[in-house]
Amino acid sequence: MLDANLKTQLKAYLEKVTQPIEIVASLDDGAKSREMQELLQEIVLLSDRITLVEHRDTKNARSPSFKLNRPGTDISVEFAAIPMGHEFTSLVLALLQVGGHPIKLDDKVIEQIKNLDGDYSFETYVSLTCQNCPEVVQALNVMSIINPRIRSVTIDGSLFQGEVEQRQIMAVPTIYMNGEVFGQGRTGVEEILARLDTGAAARKGEELSAKDPYDVLIVGGGPAGAAAAIYAARKGIRTGVVAERFGGQVLDTLAIENFVSVKETEGPHFATALEQHVREYEVDIMNTQRAESLVAGDKLIEVKLANGGVLKGKTVILSTGARWREVNVPGEREYRNHGVAYCPHCDGPLFKGKRVSVIGGGNSGVEAAIDLAGIVSHVTLLEFAAELKADAVLVKKLKSLSNVTIVTSAQTTEITGDGKKVNGISYKERETGEIKHVELEGVFVQIGLVPNTEWLKGTVALSKHGEIEIDARGQTSIPGVFAAGDVTTVPFKQIVIAVGAGATASLSAFDHLIRSSVDEVAPAAKEAVAA
Repeated sequence: MLDANLKTQLKAYLEKVTQPIEIVASLDDGAKSREMQELLQEIVLLSDRITLVEHRDTKNARSPSFKLNRPGTDISVEFAAIPMGHEFTSLVLALLQVGGHPIKLDDKVIEQIKNLDGDYSFETYVSLTCQNCPEVVQALNVMSIINPRIRSVTIDGSLFQGEVEQRQIMAVPTIYMNGEVFGQGRTGVEEILARLDTGAAARKGEELSAKDPYDVLIVGGGPAGAAAAIYAARKGIRTGVVAERFGGQVLDTLAIENFVSVKETEGPHFATALEQHVREYEVDIMNTQRAESLVAGDKLIEVKLANGGVLKGKTVILSTGARWREVNVPGEREYRNHGVAYCPHCDGPLFKGKRVSVIGGGNSGVEAAIDLAGIVSHVTLLEFAAELKADAVLVKKLKSLSNVTIVTSAQTTEITGDGKKVNGISYKERETGEIKHVELEGVFVQIGLVPNTEWLKGTVALSKHGEIEIDARGQTSIPGVFAAGDVTTVPFKQIVIAVGAGATASLSAFDHLIRSSVDEVAPAAKEAVAA
């Protein structure tokens, strides 16, 4: 299963293992068990500290599966999956961490995990094509290694479709805790801790409020925010970044092929590189924090957070980005994650062999339809306009696929369901007014972005589309408050443009600081001369 190059790399990693690892595999007579067995046997051959024990267990509801145990301890991590694809990194990290390699978390976070008082059993349903799933898997795995009262099992939804059907799972990652739904979507250690440790948010709020004012406080950790932080820190001024999740929407992007000088990469890898670059400088990164309001004072600007904390800055750069736009029709919110999805790369495998619809005929919609056509039985693409808006090369590819139906001049009117999950979509033919209904199991919404500015209403000037209005320097309607990236009126929402805009806003903020300091000194100088 592992090619020679991958074996060489894995062998080098496994040399860092200091504690013995026992792999206990539960196998049956199926093809997937043989595939898992082959993978595990190859791993064992790469390190003399790893042993394999096989159990033939045809009654186990989760065969094939395997556990990574540290003998003589309660430390254990379980995979009901063949963790290749995006989850191969999760497997490597689990091997290293179970094998005694130091865990790269802040000491305070590790102590907080150790002190959790409770028994927690997590089940995380993933797909191997999901770029958001590894963060959840790795977070829960590392927490289970730190605190044995936490148990974690990673389940490949396509491998255990019976469970997926029984639990009505139609989006990944989906997390169960002690048998109940805990959460869905990308989530990290700090977010999970905040849910389990109910007093953590208030303590964090107090901690953040005690921080001294920043010269530049950046709200948002996507490409624009990262660029702004780097440019500010290089000026030697006090810089802080507060973000819900560092990386922003890039974390939900699969392929990036148009960032100049980077021929090809994936969103999560790009986001990791952004954060690593920012951490090369003295930047205070405050992750998993939601901004709720902006208050501009005479000298300082305050950003109030959801946990009650208040951060202060002499200047502020707003780079909160955008999110997927909703269709806003009956059934969309009711069936979100129960047939309504926004990430075809993540959730597509859960609809294998089923019928789905894609709403949107731009590049993202057409690309989604092309990808899904290789997994599902049939794709119906609905586009509001009279023709598809995607690039010609994509449209040509889409039209060549036999299991795709393209419907233009179609206004989506309703997403229908049986109370538990999606069972169809209705649309109006704009030319005739006739309402039509298509029976299907999934709907993927791909109709563009909406800026994350609800928290700013009544403060900075916003366009009719809710975007922050800026000038060529990134200045907003409030002196000392700048903005950059997809959250602004910049006409093209591209990573490379956001990065440039972040640099512009940062340089403008620095210029504002210089001019403000001169203005403050000038009156004092005049008074001294007069005396």
